[in-house]
Amino acid sequence: MDNIADQFLSELGNKLAFYRKKKNLSYRELAQLCSVDHSKISKIEKGQVNIQVLTILELAKGLGIQPRKLFDFEIELEE
Repeated sequence: MDNIADQFLSELGNKLAFYRKKKNLSYRELAQLCSVDHSKISKIEKGQVNIQVLTILELAKGLGIQPRKLFDFEIELEE
């Protein structure tokens, strides 16, 4: 992946971690609230995997937030 994609996945992971920690949830606890494995949640937070749109929906449902909140960040589109 290129730098923009890497930055996007990293920022998305940061948002996921922010909301998970805000709810005082471990990876396993969040995994129990949605259909996403705890090890995948960890990789998403680290920006290591490119995920499907429906995974975003599952994570948002598990966190009790609107999916758009996970995309509330800006990235530099030009290098």
